[in-house]
Amino acid sequence: MRIVHSTRQMRSIAKNLKSKGIRIGFVPTMGALHDGHLSLIEKARKENEIVVVSIFVNPAQFSPREDFKKYPRSLKMDLRLCKKEGVDFIFYPKAADMYPQGYKTFVSVETLSGYLCGKSRPGHFRGVTTVVLKLFNIVQPDIAYFGQKDTQQAIIIKKMVSDLNIPVKIKVMPIVREKGGLAMSSRNAYLNKPRRKDALVLYAALLLGRRLIKKGVSSASRIIKEMKELIKTKRNAKIDYICIVDPESLRPQERIKKGCLIALAVWIGKTRLIDNIIVRG
Repeated sequence: MRIVHSTRQMRSIAKNLKSKGIRIGFVPTMGALHDGHLSLIEKARKENEIVVVSIFVNPAQFSPREDFKKYPRSLKMDLRLCKKEGVDFIFYPKAADMYPQGYKTFVSVETLSGYLCGKSRPGHFRGVTTVVLKLFNIVQPDIAYFGQKDTQQAIIIKKMVSDLNIPVKIKVMPIVREKGGLAMSSRNAYLNKPRRKDALVLYAALLLGRRLIKKGVSSASRIIKEMKELIKTKRNAKIDYICIVDPESLRPQERIKKGCLIALAVWIGKTRLIDNIIVRG
């Protein structure tokens, strides 16, 4: 496994691999790797000759009030995990290299970026799409892998790739959950034992929403109301949003339709967690 810091060097490596017809699988991360990330790496390893993992805590997707400085960083452990999973290259750039002095260019996917987390975190997805496009240009992957937990991010990136004719296939892999159903997240490291227990209510609320739909409840407002009542039973939980939306347009639905997406964001103490579930049929 080789660690590459320079954007120029990583691009040169990718160009050389592509000239030989070698397929590159890419997993972009912000580090603090967990089993969710490892499932993406495992899939990339099965489907590609070369696997590249980026580790970069992207400052452009954090607002001044968010946890950029405190965001979990565990490089030594991340490198051990990647080596164990058979990763070929780690791309570990510096912020000054990705965003040199005087940087002024950003990419924004309109409309989709305004729903769900986009309302609570203005500018967040502009930072995400900008860094992902830069990473695609540097790593030049054939396939890039993302997790369903960050479903809005995946939908936005798919749209960006389509709109800008970027030659990369986006694969979205299932959510990996801890025992009890808590979605794997680097931010779970912030949770102490009582708050981790309270955080299980996110998945419980999603399952409640799915059960109501399966029973024939078609009113989104009624389903959301019952989900909110469940979450409010936990003292440390504060709801940011609960929405039932179309899984492609992300537009909120008043009446339930086939294949809807239930998405939520909840503060557990000072930690903001997101989760979702797609209700099929």
